[in-house]
Amino acid sequence: MFTGIVREIGTLAAHDGARLSIACSYEPSSLVPGASMACDGCCLTIVDAKAGKGGAVFEVDVSNETVSRTALGSWQVGRRINLERPLSLGDELGGHLVTGHIDGLAKITGRAQDGDSARFTLESPASLARFIAAKGAIALDGVSLTINEVDGNSFGVNVIPYTLAHTTWRDRRWAIW
Repeated sequence: MFTGIVREIGTLAAHDGARLSIACSYEPSSLVPGASMACDGCCLTIVDAKAGKGGAVFEVDVSNETVSRTALGSWQVGRRINLERPLSLGDELGGHLVTGHIDGLAKITGRAQDGDSARFTLESPASLARFIAAKGAIALDGVSLTINEVDGNSFGVNVIPYTLAHTTWRDRRWAIW
């Protein structure tokens, strides 16, 4: 289980078929094979880790099922990735409970400044729209966000300046992820 509170941004170092290598600033010895890591919200299993420039490089395997439900198959080397380690008993629950099991892809249909925040409009798959509720929580790219409004398959979220600065949301424009 995760919270949707991103603590680290990694970078895709290599993409070799079903195996991804992700560089990050974590201490290499803290990345244990068999442990989980949320990568843009998707719970993946660490299969190897080693020292890298300024931290570690860890590897994860991605199944065809995961590729079919996420944007991981389109990731290119150099892409920034939101990372979150799993919860431990006693950890603060600052976002909301996030399983890391991805239900579908949303499409960004708009971005506008809203004071110091960025307001995003997204479109969900029709099959998931009934689960999206105004003032509910949603994890997008692994980030816990509050849903502002819902109109059919369309919904809106605000991303505050802190979240823009400390996640990959500052990179987001109009795209599918």
